[in-house]
Amino acid sequence: MKNSIILKQKQASAGAPIPMEADTKQSLSFFEFWPAWIMYFPVTVQWIGLSLWHRSLTLPFLANPDLTLSGMTGVGKSELMAQATGLCKKAILPWVAMKVNVDSPTIQAKQWIEVAAQNGISLPFVCKPDIGCRGFGVKLIKTIEQLANNIEIYPEGTSLVCQKLASWEPEVGIFYVKNPVSGEGDIVSMTAKFLPRVKGDGVQTLGELIENDPRAGQLRHQYFERHKNTWDSIPSEGENVQLVFSASHSKGSIFRDACKYITPELKKAVVDIMDDLPNFYYGRLDVKYADLESLQQGETLEIVEINAASSESTQIWDRNTTFLTAIKTLLWQYRTLFNLGAFHRKNGRTPPSLKTFLYHWRIEKELGQYYPFTD
Repeated sequence: MKNSIILKQKQASAGAPIPMEADTKQSLSFFEFWPAWIMYFPVTVQWIGLSLWHRSLTLPFLANPDLTLSGMTGVGKSELMAQATGLCKKAILPWVAMKVNVDSPTIQAKQWIEVAAQNGISLPFVCKPDIGCRGFGVKLIKTIEQLANNIEIYPEGTSLVCQKLASWEPEVGIFYVKNPVSGEGDIVSMTAKFLPRVKGDGVQTLGELIENDPRAGQLRHQYFERHKNTWDSIPSEGENVQLVFSASHSKGSIFRDACKYITPELKKAVVDIMDDLPNFYYGRLDVKYADLESLQQGETLEIVEINAASSESTQIWDRNTTFLTAIKTLLWQYRTLFNLGAFHRKNGRTPPSLKTFLYHWRIEKELGQYYPFTD
């Protein structure tokens, strides 16, 4: 029964999460932080070929037919989350979207905190751009002053999402695809996400600890801006310093292939949840969980976000994934988008125009210049 996967109470004791092997000399794959255009060049070539075959350049934007552009670009997170019903709505962490207006940032911050409280969200909470991807602009808000400073960054009319802080730190990215013919959903892949840390020894500065770490030392540029005020401080012996808050690969978090931890119980739980998101066929769920046992039972699942057509099957960023496997995975993803679009077109849906795509792409591009540094 669907009711069997309702979230456990927060006070449930948590065991161990998915384990992460210690970093070695091969702490990064050689292509892990290549520019996106290099990784997606083969996808672009395939897109052109499939567009000619299907006689439509914008067919993938029908993959999730009830979502603007299938969620590819310039589409608010709130548009998708607002469509959730039943179990899906319960699983998504409480959220509220609010727009920046002409009032002073302090006045707005007070109003937003009141509205958030009415929706079960209290400080500290997460604030992020409604339109955005790859963790850009995600901020952990602990005080009204922090919220006011964040609001002040954005132009009038910008929509921001305030969301309840998850009960758990461990996170997975679950890539989900639904067969439009059979109506059966499936977990295609799962990625474990880890927030990088360094441990103080009472001697080295934070900067030295980062530079001497096998992985973090190769990503110094990712962490310096966040920690420049404490870069030369010396963490106490045994102190764990978390380097990022957002579990985003592009911001320096660690991704590991976790497909071996997918169980029939987890698959059933996710499929039941996603059955309550109407006409959704393709995307990735970013999910917080208490521990490995409860995750594999499909319990304690808290959805932070559901990414749609632009999402990646993020296990490709595991350090042991080969370049060829990563490219094959990306090509498969976009073939799947075309196939889903073709199915919905056959059933009476019309692909959006290129003009519509460019309009939404410009919106996201213009907003991107205002996004603050991600926590």
